[in-house]
Amino acid sequence: MTLAFSDRIDVALVVNGEPVEARVPAGQHLVDFLRLELGLTGAHASCEHGVCGACTVRVDGQAVRGCLMLAAQADGADVWTVEGLTEAGGSADLQAAFVDRNALQCGFCTPGMIVAAEDLLARGGVPARAEIRAHLSGNYCRCTGYEAIVDAVEQVARTRAGKGTA
Repeated sequence: MTLAFSDRIDVALVVNGEPVEARVPAGQHLVDFLRLELGLTGAHASCEHGVCGACTVRVDGQAVRGCLMLAAQADGADVWTVEGLTEAGGSADLQAAFVDRNALQCGFCTPGMIVAAEDLLARGGVPARAEIRAHLSGNYCRCTGYEAIVDAVEQVARTRAGKGTA
């Protein structure tokens, strides 16, 4: 069976802890589904090639590019956006560190950075600065120069590990 872009597919997934059932266009990207159908506009559609990281969301515990995954592929998945992480309180310390360290300016990349940083921090411990840089290298920021972002992630890693601030 061949599907056209306009054909619709039934999906059932969990988004930010809430069950969602929808009928989605076969070719609709996950980020577009989240933004256009569910009103979750934290993840941004930008390059649409998986390069910039602005569309980063968590799917089944892994950070993924929402522009590279079709909504239909998320059928049965557990999806978390920056809004869900914020509401659940799991990223409040990271968001505060971004503010404290001036790790955001225009804010366009920030939701993807937060989700990607949480992916790294979920591993536990205090990653080296080079590891933080490498992990976030797929998320582009044109404003901050990254130093403040690395500072914020390192600060939260140290605090979560009980080792104080950087």
